[in-house]
Amino acid sequence: MPRAASIMVLEQSSMHKLVILIRDLEDWNAFEAEWPRFLHSAEEMPGLRKEAISNVERLLYGESVYGRMYELFFDSLQDAEQALASPQGQAAGKLLQQLTAGRMVLFFAEHKEDDLDNIRRYKHVNDAS
Repeated sequence: MPRAASIMVLEQSSMHKLVILIRDLEDWNAFEAEWPRFLHSAEEMPGLRKEAISNVERLLYGESVYGRMYELFFDSLQDAEQALASPQGQAAGKLLQQLTAGRMVLFFAEHKEDDLDNIRRYKHVNDAS
């Protein structure tokens, strides 16, 4: 069996997320002072399962204009779209727009992940064949 076809044995979980990439800002201190207001607002969106915040510490390759990534996880794309369209999502979006002056990118993405123990188990099964 070709390796690509056997990937189906992975025990992936799938969610959808709203990804917000925030460009480098001139005044990060002012942004940070208001960031908790945005977080509290975003955390009220219906269907939100978890969130993740990543601050860019060091660029390893290429060019980037982003300083932060914020991810909001939902069970499905429909749940993510409904959350964004909800009054809570609209309020959070308005706050984010004010905080960043529009210096951001938003997109929906399918998110899949697999546990490292399962990946190793899969690797050993493939190595044996």
